[in-house]
Amino acid sequence: MNPNQPYPKIIDRIFESTNTIAIVGLSDDPSRTSHRIGSYLLDNGYKVIPVNPNVDFVFGIKSYPDLLQIPDQIDLVNIFRRSEHVLPVVKDAIEIEVKSIWMQDGVQDTYAEKMAMKAGIMVVMNDCVYRQHKLMLGKPK
Repeated sequence: MNPNQPYPKIIDRIFESTNTIAIVGLSDDPSRTSHRIGSYLLDNGYKVIPVNPNVDFVFGIKSYPDLLQIPDQIDLVNIFRRSEHVLPVVKDAIEIEVKSIWMQDGVQDTYAEKMAMKAGIMVVMNDCVYRQHKLMLGKPK
């Protein structure tokens, strides 16, 4: 568990309420962390929607330039962008009324976090969705 995460139970609630994940910054390069984690999430039954204006498809799935262009309802926005690029993503996530936002390891924006939480969105910051999902799978039901 990440010691920076003030609400550890929120992670379980996020996984329990998530079916569709938009991955912002998902790369089509298999050597990139975002690609490996996106593949893992697909393999574990989640619907993954790539958000990357620089690629047309990832895993054979249409990529969108931003969250606002996605026609499907998104449960979780997983952010693989540098911290200084988080705020516009969070603003779009609030606009499309996502349930949760996950900022990967090293990605932090406390202003964006507070803005999302004020909008009723669950937030995880500076943590790895893959690592936490593997931990959750190991927990007794």
